[in-house]
Amino acid sequence: MKKIINPWKDMEGYNCFGCSPDNESGVRMEFYEDGDEIVSIWKPRPEFQGWLNTLHGGIQSVLLDEICGWVVFRKLQTAGVTSKMETRFRKSISTNDTHLVLRASMREQKRNLALIEARLYNSAGELCTEALCTYFTFPKEKAETEMYFKRCDVEAEEILPLI
Repeated sequence: MKKIINPWKDMEGYNCFGCSPDNESGVRMEFYEDGDEIVSIWKPRPEFQGWLNTLHGGIQSVLLDEICGWVVFRKLQTAGVTSKMETRFRKSISTNDTHLVLRASMREQKRNLALIEARLYNSAGELCTEALCTYFTFPKEKAETEMYFKRCDVEAEEILPLI
């Protein structure tokens, strides 16, 4: 697995709720490339609960949507926006869990639409939530001018993320 380099990390004003490492209120996701999949390991926090000690469904949706976006950045080397998201909640997730694992991959691409599958697992490896996101992808020129996206690279060294 290789860590994905966040192309906006040092950009002034960058404060994405999903992936900015500096957004104190955000979920601060990091991403890895594992073959055809994009992976994220995320630690739930109590401030993201819905019901007592249960991760809010909206936060689960944010995590799944965000990893789908990173499939577009890394695998298609462009940016895009979510046009549709179908989410299925299978099992509740404890905010006391040690970590969650998210995995996403491209299911299909038709012209400027990308269908991306994402899955969210608890620390026991049980599938808890899954989503199918449809992304409207931008031409590379529009991605650069409107979303400041040039390219999305990985670090050279293979790593095993700390869980």
